[in-house]
Amino acid sequence: MSRKPQPASRAGRLWFRWRFHLSALLILIPLGYLPQYFHTLGLMSGDKGLGERELAEKQVGPWTVRLAEWQAREPIRDGEAGYIKTFTLAPCAGCGAGIKAAYLRVGKPRNLRTAGGLFSGTPYRQMANIPIPERSRADAAIWLTVEGWDGAVHQTSWPLAEASPATMAWLKKQGAGQ
Repeated sequence: MSRKPQPASRAGRLWFRWRFHLSALLILIPLGYLPQYFHTLGLMSGDKGLGERELAEKQVGPWTVRLAEWQAREPIRDGEAGYIKTFTLAPCAGCGAGIKAAYLRVGKPRNLRTAGGLFSGTPYRQMANIPIPERSRADAAIWLTVEGWDGAVHQTSWPLAEASPATMAWLKKQGAGQ
């Protein structure tokens, strides 16, 4: 049996000798990303709850809702829109049918037209991306506005420091929140 001839150049010999190890490395590198992949998969499927940081249940008019911070990290830059943060909402078991729309924003809305980011998704878990103003104050709050099918509008709020400590730390780092 004859062996294949070795390549003449040094680079060719190196490639010939190490190609198996390089292909094994290409298989092993993605394994480092598997923990983050499974964490995100658990969040998306609901196995890890409503989000990374769940807040206490609150009464909004006749409904009880749970709010959670989707990812417990600082806001993400979204181009010209500025910085955004994702929150999830889950109404109580029998409440979903009575809710027409739910909105979330930083700061108290003046009226329903300025209510903030609209929650969308299934009645069991809805998501909203809300803009985070870079110059928010330290005592800022996120306001949840819920509109019922009967036209009634109810509101409640959480202090931003309680709803998202990572966002508050980011605001302090930005020089805002004073």
